This record gives sequence, C-alpha cells and structure tokens, in this order.
Amino acid sequence: MTIASRRQDRRMLSIGSLLLRTPYWVLTGGLALIFLYPLIWTAVSSVAPKAGTSQVNGWGFGNYVTLGNYQAGIVQYFANSVFVSLLTVVLTLVISLLGGYAFARFRFPGKNLLFLGTLAILMVPYATVLIPLYVILTAVGLQNTLVGVALVMTMFQLPFATFMMRIGFESIPRELDEAAMVDGASSFGALWHVLIPAVKPSMITVGLFAFLAAWNDFIAPLILINDSDKFTLPLAVANLRVQVQGIVDYGATEAGVVVLALPCIVLFLVLQRHYVRGFLSGAFKG
Repeated sequence: MTIASRRQDRRMLSIGSLLLRTPYWVLTGGLALIFLYPLIWTAVSSVAPKAGTSQVNGWGFGNYVTLGNYQAGIVQYFANSVFVSLLTVVLTLVISLLGGYAFARFRFPGKNLLFLGTLAILMVPYATVLIPLYVILTAVGLQNTLVGVALVMTMFQLPFATFMMRIGFESIPRELDEAAMVDGASSFGALWHVLIPAVKPSMITVGLFAFLAAWNDFIAPLILINDSDKFTLPLAVANLRVQVQGIVDYGATEAGVVVLALPCIVLFLVLQRHYVRGFLSGAFKG
C-alpha cells in the first residue's frame, strides 16, 4: 500500500468519524441553545430600552441602578445571601462528612434503619415543615435571623448530602484508612489525612448543591425573615418586582435574575469537572 493510499484511507476515516459525530454535535448544540436562550434573553432585556422600566431611552444599566438602590441596597441583600449560602455549605459539609464516614466505615445497632430514616426526610414536602420550624426557631431566639435560615436550609440538604458522602467513602478501598491506622493514626486522623482528600469530588458536589439551594431559595426566607434589611437576594428581587399600584417592573426583575444567576453559573463552570466526578463516585464499585 502506497503512502498516498494510506493518506486517503485516513482522510476517509476522519470524514466518516466527522459524519458520525455531526448528529451528536447538532443535538447537543440545539439543547444547549434551548436551555441558554431564556438566560440570554433575560440578560439582553435587562439592558435593552423598554417602556415602563428604568431604561427607557437607549441601551444601558438603568435597571441595575434601580436594583442597586432598592431599600437597603443590592450590596446588603447580596451579602445576606452570601452569608446564608456559605454557612449552609459549611454546616452541610461538616455534618454530612462525619455522618457519611460513620455510615460507610462503622457498624452500630440500627445503622441501616437510621440511614433509611435520614433518607425518608427527602419525601417530606419542604413547605409543610416550615411553620413548625418557625415555631421552634422563635422559641430558641433564631427566628428573623440569617443563621436560622441557614440552619433550616442545612436540615433539608443533609439527607442528600449524607447519601452522597456515604457513596463517596464506600468507593474508597478500606485498605487506605486501615493502613493509616496501622501506622498509628486514629479514626479521625485517617479521615483527615487520608479519606478527605480522596472524597474531594463528593464534597464539592455536596457543597455546590447546598450553595445553589440556599442561594436560590425563596420560601424559607419569606416565612422566617420579617426585617427587610435581612432579606436575601431572591426575596428582595421578588419584593422589587411589584411597584406602585401593582405594576410589575420587568426591567429591574430581569436585572435581579441576572445578578442571581451569575454566581451559580460561575461556580458550576469552575467546579464542573469535580461535580461530575462526585456523581460518578461509587457508580462502578464492585
């Protein structure tokens, strides 16, 4: 076979491979456009001229100025959401890490029953327990506080987070922590020095889910927060939406949606690789 014929065969193979991949790229590209179109439309509309908004003449950031000057200011509401989200992430990671480690590595009476009870919380409708939680938080002095909102969000994240962390720990060979214990490490030492680096993808997945849930949640702050200065960003945007005589300020609302979406998009793009690995951990465990 001559060099020219080999090159021609390679060219035909590459063309055939391209033809096979074309439907895949067309399908995935079309789905991406479908999902991205509402966000792109919102971002464009937030700076486009529109009657009845703060940006009437020409393109500009008038709607963002209105959003920034609303009551306590966008910076205050953004900081409130950041505080609630980060506290939720920290509490969820710490508790689910210890809980997943215990369920994956230790034997104790009622282990499986306790784990099933933890997962059963996922079947409880979210809104049905907010009123009892409101009463409990009032009794302990945490109603109308951002810490109380973070505790509620943590409670609802823990079942899924514990499940994910247990899968992550079970995907790691027991020989790793057993070897660390043979070298003199305690159970906590093996967890800290050996297992935590190994379950990093699962931790990132849990943390990302907890952040997104706390950042975007509207119902819990609506019920638990009374002081407008303590509103989270979703609650502030919802209140900004309806102005005098029930007129909807679509421009400011669209600006608020963009501000809400940007941190989520950035975090997901940065952590996407670890997020996928976290979901796949334990999937091929024998």
